[in-house]
Amino acid sequence: MAFRGPEVWLWRWRRNPLKRRSDTVEAWVVLGAWVLTVAAGVLTGWTAAGGVEGVMARERLEWRPTAALVTQQAPRPRPGDTDPTGDGSGRGAAQGTDTLRVWAKVRWTAPDGSAHTGQARVPSGSAPGTRVTVWTDPDGRLVTRPATPTQAHTRALLIGGLAGMSAAAVPLAGSRVLRGRLERRRLDQWDAEWARFDPLWGRKTW
Repeated sequence: MAFRGPEVWLWRWRRNPLKRRSDTVEAWVVLGAWVLTVAAGVLTGWTAAGGVEGVMARERLEWRPTAALVTQQAPRPRPGDTDPTGDGSGRGAAQGTDTLRVWAKVRWTAPDGSAHTGQARVPSGSAPGTRVTVWTDPDGRLVTRPATPTQAHTRALLIGGLAGMSAAAVPLAGSRVLRGRLERRRLDQWDAEWARFDPLWGRKTW
């Protein structure tokens, strides 16, 4: 096993008569890999975060609350759903009924005047004809409530961070593979040099 001494900072860039061409190549590989890693991570993360935040900002501008009518009886909550305390006392039942929302069929009118139907979440127990508010896009299709600016910023940071780390991993992994090949080539050169000079060192001089 070869002995490795303490790592010397920037040793590949220092003048050394024992430094080989492969060491210089590896120095440039390391430098290029770190530059590409930082650049790819920052640019990709910045672009992805900006794109996500831009899409969500456009959704806040284009998606609108729309009045709709419930067309079927919404399911009523089960006893367990209307008893948040879980002790069977019934405390909080009214609050649970008001806040619990279930899926039901609704009808609404798009901006162009066309009628649409679909499934939306409405207060539990809503009777047919009950007015509810749904969110629609410019074409009148049902969508979810758009994210607030704070929520959009948080999501953009998370997605941008994941995209940036994924992009940064590519040049970093590539440099590790290339450095591994350089290391194997260096070991092969050492074996060849040792095989050439070992017989000379083994000769007797007397």
